[in-house]
Amino acid sequence: MSLSNKTVVVIGGSSGFGNATARAAAELGATLILTGRDAGKLEGVVREFTEAGFTASGTVMDAADDASVDAFFTGIAGFDHLVSMAGGFMGGGFLSADFATIHRAVEEKLFANLRIARAAAPKIAPGGGSMTFTAGSGGRPQNASGAIIGNDAIRTMVRGLAVELAPKARANAVSPTWTETPLWRGMSAADVTATKKHFAETIPLGRTAEIAEVSGAYLFLMQNGFITGQTIAIDGGVDLVG
Repeated sequence: MSLSNKTVVVIGGSSGFGNATARAAAELGATLILTGRDAGKLEGVVREFTEAGFTASGTVMDAADDASVDAFFTGIAGFDHLVSMAGGFMGGGFLSADFATIHRAVEEKLFANLRIARAAAPKIAPGGGSMTFTAGSGGRPQNASGAIIGNDAIRTMVRGLAVELAPKARANAVSPTWTETPLWRGMSAADVTATKKHFAETIPLGRTAEIAEVSGAYLFLMQNGFITGQTIAIDGGVDLVG
């Protein structure tokens, strides 16, 4: 399925996987609608894309806020494909992490994306449209409790959405493991290097992913019109080992 002349919404399109996915879609002829929480950063990305010859617009949206999500989708005419990067990360088990941290991780993964899915569903153009969400790979219940619940819930959610949306549209998810992106800009360079080394030693393929390897999965799921209800792990095999 071609993305030429299709409208692609990218929730969290101002950096990381979202930005790379948006750029790749634009290079294939898509019109972009980007969201982000930082108005200045979002404006800069839209300007960069526009100067590159792409058709792009941006709207500030908070995926954790019902009114913000509803206002965004009310304000757009419709779209063909949606990619959501909504969701955070956390460390700590069910006893070692505090309750608020676990609760926030589940909220950012499951409920933010469910909020997006419910508001977006009426706006998907019929005939091959899709929604693609972001889960995660590599954590364990004892060291990433709330994130694991959220990731598993995303996998379950897309299976249900796939049936409810069919045959009008499709729903899938991408599940990357730790990848060096701007998400980790709050960490020191030394900590990023140490974390990357740790994951490279854990991942069977012996390295972490490149951003383009992950963003390519979102492109694949938008373009393949016969895949729905699936979660694709882009994790180098990390979940295959204990």
